[in-house]
Amino acid sequence: MQLQNQNHQNMHTGTVPPQLNHGGHEMFDVQEVLTGAINTLNTYTLLSEHVQDPELKDILQRQKQFIADEYNITLDCFKSGQNPSKETQSYKMKQGNDFIFGMKPSQPRKPMQSASEICDQTISTCMLNAVKSGAVMKTTAAMETTNPVVRRVLADSLPNCIEMAYEISIYQNKHGFYQVPQLAQQDMTQIQNGFAPAPIQSIPGTNFTH
Repeated sequence: MQLQNQNHQNMHTGTVPPQLNHGGHEMFDVQEVLTGAINTLNTYTLLSEHVQDPELKDILQRQKQFIADEYNITLDCFKSGQNPSKETQSYKMKQGNDFIFGMKPSQPRKPMQSASEICDQTISTCMLNAVKSGAVMKTTAAMETTNPVVRRVLADSLPNCIEMAYEISIYQNKHGFYQVPQLAQQDMTQIQNGFAPAPIQSIPGTNFTH
């Protein structure tokens, strides 16, 4: 009864304890984010023993450790409603960012018929899909989050999802798993030249970062 009275009072005063400083949509969306992170970690764990390429093994292990750390930070501030005990970090990939463009003949892809068919191409694709899915869920959650700390943690984690996905796609491209077609040069030039800068009017007291 005391808790009910307290909650009733909080509804009228607009103040709530830090650990309850969350809206309804936020609760459901962050729940999806945390569940998604667990599923990604489980996927990485299940795939790790099947990896053949040492480079992919290194990527998997580094990403898995970072995702686990980020999961703990998100869970910390979600449960407390306050700053987490550890600051958010930025994921850094090891390899360069050069893509190989163009399409080469390859065998049509099809579903596996048995677990023995698992290979580095399948593993890296599962990893890529997992981090891409995480980016979508975190974006949705951040847009619905009322708690400022949780919102910041979710927003800070988005570049990490993008960086991880980029790292995996570069690996796939380098090994021929992910081919990148290009338009003809004249078509690319026409599209690029199809836009012009927007005029910016100077407004006193407004600062724009360039």
